[in-house]
Amino acid sequence: MGAWAEFLAWLQASPVGLAMRHSAWLYPAVEIAHILGFCVLVGAAVLFDLRLLGLGRQLPVGALARYLLPVAWGGFALAAPSGFLLLMPEGPSVGTSPVFLAKMALIGLAGLNAWAFQLRFGRQMAAWAPGAPLPRAARWAAWASLGLWGLVLALGRLIAYYG
Repeated sequence: MGAWAEFLAWLQASPVGLAMRHSAWLYPAVEIAHILGFCVLVGAAVLFDLRLLGLGRQLPVGALARYLLPVAWGGFALAAPSGFLLLMPEGPSVGTSPVFLAKMALIGLAGLNAWAFQLRFGRQMAAWAPGAPLPRAARWAAWASLGLWGLVLALGRLIAYYG
């Protein structure tokens, strides 16, 4: 048994893992929190991506980024720990599922895409005039973000069936 599988078994047998498994209300409550967190995270990302792709050209990109980035981080702050809690009661089966592992990899890629965008354009966005054409690389990053987050959501749902 590998270290990852041992860790997952330990999570499942932990008091929190057992409570998540046996409580009639705890798992659904955590699942609702996870869904709300992802709605906020992905909703903020989609709004920003759509602006990069030309929707709402009258809105300044820099100002929108300053507003939506904290919103996205707030969604992540809810989605990540609640997702970890959802893993606990079914760790050995879900945590080794190709669907789950693909979801985790895509979340990592989406994070890298956002990080690379911020590194490349973070300081420039304030100077982008509303209505002006944006750099092609910024638009490609938006398309990548939309695709990655869409796949993350789809895989997250599929875990219930193939996890």
